[in-house]
Amino acid sequence: MKSSEAVLSIGEIARRFGLATHVLRHWESMGLLTPARVTASRRRYGPADLYRVAVILRAKEAGFGLEDIREMFAAQDPAGRTTILRRHRAELAARIAAAQASLDLIDCALHCDHEDIAECPQFQATIDARVSSNHAHV
Repeated sequence: MKSSEAVLSIGEIARRFGLATHVLRHWESMGLLTPARVTASRRRYGPADLYRVAVILRAKEAGFGLEDIREMFAAQDPAGRTTILRRHRAELAARIAAAQASLDLIDCALHCDHEDIAECPQFQATIDARVSSNHAHV
C-alpha cells in the first residue's frame, strides 16, 4: 500500500460502515478482505478496501451470500462472474416481483370500503391474479 493512500484502522472502517469489527475480521478470514498489516500486525485499510466493503454490503443487500461474494471476487474471467450475477439477478427479480404483488394487494386493501375485505370483488380479483400467476410457474 502506498504511503500516500488514506489508511484507516479496523475500528474506523467499522464505524464508517456501521459494522462490528468482528464482521470485518470474519470477512478477512473468508478471503473477502485483505487489509495491509503494520506494526504489531494491526490492520490498515486503504481506498480499495473501502470500496470492497461497500461492494460486499451492496451484494448482501441484493441477497448474495458471503460464499457467492467470495466466488464472484475470485472469478478470474468475466464469464465466471457473469454466471454468478445472472443467477442472482433472476433470484432478485423473483423476490422483487413477489414484493410488488404483496404491495399491490396491500394497496388494494387500503382502498377497499367493504366491511369484509374477503367479499370485495377488486380484492378477490387481485388475489385471483396472484393465484393464477403462481399456478403458471408450477
